[in-house]
Amino acid sequence: MAITPPQLRLELAGENAFILYLEPQQISPATAAAVQYYCSLLTPLLGQHLTELLPSYASVLVQFNPLTHSHLSLQPLLNQVLQAKAAAAGQLVQQSSKIVELPVWYSAQSGADLLSVAKAKNLTPDEVIQLHSSQSYQVYAIGFAPGFAYLGELPAELAMPRLSSPRAKVPAGAVAIADRQTAVYPAASPGGWHLLGLCPIRMFNPQQQPAMPVAVGDQVRFIPVSEREFQLLGGAL
Repeated sequence: MAITPPQLRLELAGENAFILYLEPQQISPATAAAVQYYCSLLTPLLGQHLTELLPSYASVLVQFNPLTHSHLSLQPLLNQVLQAKAAAAGQLVQQSSKIVELPVWYSAQSGADLLSVAKAKNLTPDEVIQLHSSQSYQVYAIGFAPGFAYLGELPAELAMPRLSSPRAKVPAGAVAIADRQTAVYPAASPGGWHLLGLCPIRMFNPQQQPAMPVAVGDQVRFIPVSEREFQLLGGAL
């Protein structure tokens, strides 16, 4: 898929960071591919002076070592390279990505909002499950908590606003939806998304490399499993 060259906007983001915005700010596979392209440019450009790159839906946070560089020394270089390479983004073909399958036990027992989502959307619970598990989702960003992958886009038939009152505790492994996004909670935490089921796969383990089963740019498919299969895969309520 050809990628239309984005408009770039580089802004300061703290004492040792820039944020690169890709305009228009929109969620799409083309924008995500452009984000990956600029990450691939920035990594060798900054080399050992780069401390972290944090890609998001339509931006990249660039953190650098303040002991070796400053905003003043880096900004002209970044602007020159990024603008020079912007036209090349239009010639890219979206790179193939890893496909990750995540098992999900969908049920009213494991997904506290499955029935209410079905009622709100005038669907049966089985139709909600079928819609949610019938397509692949792109990993657009990692954020909110370590291992929390923002996946999109959810079928329009399932789009739901966030809960008006977030839960104090969402269980680890909860598979949830909000707006046109879906995600798996990597750890127990507060949350305002609608819960459809549970995934037994650990989404963040700092003792492993890589620490997550997914990365930005990957494709994720949810595979419905029974309660028994969920337990055999290591899941627990």
